[in-house]
Amino acid sequence: MGLKLTNMMTILAIDDDPAQIERLRLICASMEYPKIEYLEATDVAHGLAFIGSRVVDLVLTDLRLPDGSGLDVLARTKALNPLIPVVVMTAYSDPREAVAILKGGADDYLVKPTDAAAIQRLILRIHEKNVLIREAFLPPAANPAPSPVMAGIIYRGDKMARIMRTAARCAESDATVLLSGESGTGKELVARFIHDRGQRRDKPFIAVNISALSESLAESELFGHAKGSFTGAAADRIGRFEEADGGTLFIDEIGDVSHAMQVKLLRAIQFGVIERVGENKPRKLNVRIIAATNHDLAKLVAEKRFRTDLYYRLNVIGLVLPPLRERKEDIGLLIDHFIKVFNARNARSVQGFSREALDRLMKHSFPGNVRELENLIERAVVLCGGDLILEQDLPLLEEPATQSCIDPGVDIPAGGYEEAMKHYESELIANALANSRGNKSAAARFMGISERHLRSRIARLGGEDFFRIGLN
Repeated sequence: MGLKLTNMMTILAIDDDPAQIERLRLICASMEYPKIEYLEATDVAHGLAFIGSRVVDLVLTDLRLPDGSGLDVLARTKALNPLIPVVVMTAYSDPREAVAILKGGADDYLVKPTDAAAIQRLILRIHEKNVLIREAFLPPAANPAPSPVMAGIIYRGDKMARIMRTAARCAESDATVLLSGESGTGKELVARFIHDRGQRRDKPFIAVNISALSESLAESELFGHAKGSFTGAAADRIGRFEEADGGTLFIDEIGDVSHAMQVKLLRAIQFGVIERVGENKPRKLNVRIIAATNHDLAKLVAEKRFRTDLYYRLNVIGLVLPPLRERKEDIGLLIDHFIKVFNARNARSVQGFSREALDRLMKHSFPGNVRELENLIERAVVLCGGDLILEQDLPLLEEPATQSCIDPGVDIPAGGYEEAMKHYESELIANALANSRGNKSAAARFMGISERHLRSRIARLGGEDFFRIGLN
């Protein structure tokens, strides 16, 4: 599944050396395959603005930049979209530096001066790798992912792998588990995994979302009630604790429980004894408790909104599930899974995403996490008009959160992004020159760049006449 082979590649070069920028441009222009759209930036801020707003297939960044490091570009690019390859260029052939670059997640590194043939081989290799990754929807990984059928949870990255290893170990015990994480991160799936891997696997797994119930209903739902104990109680009813006897009770949104209910839950967990509403008969049960919350329970304890003793009873083993925006390396595997599921459910034959749609999806922050991704894929599979999901098949997603250096108060020219960047840089240089009374050396120092860099930008932006100011 995935993209059809394309002869198009967008390369972003980030370097404050005009000669290196021009050299890379000529190398890219000389290649017949793939056809390259060449973008250039002279600092971290402008480079990240490109990465956030454009589809970029390869980033070539210098290690030392005026406003930061190529490692900053690397880290923030991979956080935004881990599928974007980043190659770091350095003028120093220091093995320790190379190790630091590769450990930081770079796809490769180059030592300046760069060899044209080596650059072209690198570009071709990265292009072919991009096509393979996008066709499979999977980022490369050293170890295969666990079987989604066996685990019930789809993941590939280290963050979820660590969670699942801990979950597998605690499944062998009867210890109470507290699962924390944002809504949609898969807390109930992890709870079911723990139950299914443990000695109670043949006993009931009962789930209850306590935040959806009023306090009176919650007590009856959890502990049951006796006939006649309140209006409408026409018969005895067992509660979720009794339904889960011998098995596992999963209590979702435990942070929303009232103080009165917290007391009753504490007794049930601590002594394994409940009483139905309307009777005084203690009932001894054997239930394993797994609780979940999207709140910071430790903070609620500090604010005296959650009982300390109940918190420690619940948090014997605590697992914090990462949001999807912090495990973007798993998105490819999740996409592939959901497309297969919704193709089968809706009798569709969607093959994958266009290059632009996949890039937009990877850059989305997913406030609704895996649940939001699932809903997005279902909608796209149902509504797309062909075998590829296009950008217009996705609902309106928020723009990627990049650290742009553009002042929000600056009006965006009609020419769009390129004109906006030119407009902003022109104003920045003009202000620096005005403050230095036209002295380029002083203006460059004020801006934190070299005079050579400043002269190069002035020339690219239209020359000295463009700024309508007398220059020394």
